[in-house]
Amino acid sequence: MRVSTNTMYDQGVQSMLKQQEALFKLQQQISVGKRIVTPSDDPVAAARAHEVSQAASINSQYAENRDKAKASLGLVESNLQGVSTIIQNARSIAVAAGNPILSESDRRVMAVELRGRLEELIGLANSADSEGNFLFSGYQAKVQPFVKNAGDVQYAGDQGQRLTQVTSSRQIAVSDTGSNIFERVMDGNGIFTTSANASNTGTGIIGVGSVTDPTNLTGDDYEINFHVTQDPLTLKDIITYDVLNTTTSSTISTGNTFVDGNMIAFDGLQFDIKGKPADGDQFKVEPSSQQSIFKTIDNLINVLETTTNDQSGKTNLTNSLNTAMQNLDQGLDNVLSIRASVGVKLQEIDALQSIGEDNALQYDQTLSRLQDLDYAKALSDFTRQQGLLEAAQQSFIRISGLSLFNKL
Repeated sequence: MRVSTNTMYDQGVQSMLKQQEALFKLQQQISVGKRIVTPSDDPVAAARAHEVSQAASINSQYAENRDKAKASLGLVESNLQGVSTIIQNARSIAVAAGNPILSESDRRVMAVELRGRLEELIGLANSADSEGNFLFSGYQAKVQPFVKNAGDVQYAGDQGQRLTQVTSSRQIAVSDTGSNIFERVMDGNGIFTTSANASNTGTGIIGVGSVTDPTNLTGDDYEINFHVTQDPLTLKDIITYDVLNTTTSSTISTGNTFVDGNMIAFDGLQFDIKGKPADGDQFKVEPSSQQSIFKTIDNLINVLETTTNDQSGKTNLTNSLNTAMQNLDQGLDNVLSIRASVGVKLQEIDALQSIGEDNALQYDQTLSRLQDLDYAKALSDFTRQQGLLEAAQQSFIRISGLSLFNKL
């Protein structure tokens, strides 16, 4: 078979171009450190690497979301800690105000301090983050949640909770509504409240009370009316009381003998009254209702500013202070409960972040196996390919020099 000169030249050129292309490909791989420079290098591995890269990118975005959620919840926790401190300080003031050696002017000084605490509390309730978003306004992040109106503090936000997607299947609330924290606080013991009539003249101090049988609770309003008569023989006072259900206008019991400090029990609840009620004194038991922390502190301020010259005034002060302390305890319990939920969320984010970091490491390892270059093998192949190219070039030079004219 005869081979034309053109064919030899074409084959030589094609061989050199093929070796140059292979050498260039190795140079590209070595320069970028990747085995796959273009999808055609390994279509299956390239497709798999694309999937893993997308998963890693999504995982990275979730990690960023978790960082933001953690920062937001940390800010919420910090402000709630300040709220807890204010409530505890207010309770300490209420306890100190019950000291009988204090004068009215002393209690008015306490009231001034308490007004400052109230303003500080409102400030914390209106806290915002670095972007100017209010923490406790629900979805209305740009609306100040609490505003003063005619002496009352009113909520202007909504009932929504801002959520952050921290994994593909998990959203975490990074805010709470101001009404849930500061307004939805049950007064009394959370089930019912006890109070003394402001016109009482005796020294009866009513306790907070407790539930003895939840199944017997009615949710009705009650009155305990006292009667004082004198024993004609001993000339000692005989104190009795009647229990009335004012919701149904019915009498629960009458003529009950009163013993200082003994429990008064009916319809699944009980409480005690200490001291000596006077004839006509009245006490009330009512279902608990929601009362804001702001209102509780404001009521306490009014109590501290009330004149207490006579014995009945001092008794009313004690009853009012006891009520205020119980309501402050309820407010503190509510804030602590929300702080606990924030702590649980922070723990969950930390756990999810740890899982996310493990996933990111696995993605990196998978991408490394699919894409990374074996430098030792690549450099060896590069040296070998250089030799092949040089051989092809030398062969072409020799073949191109074959001619009969060289023999003449």
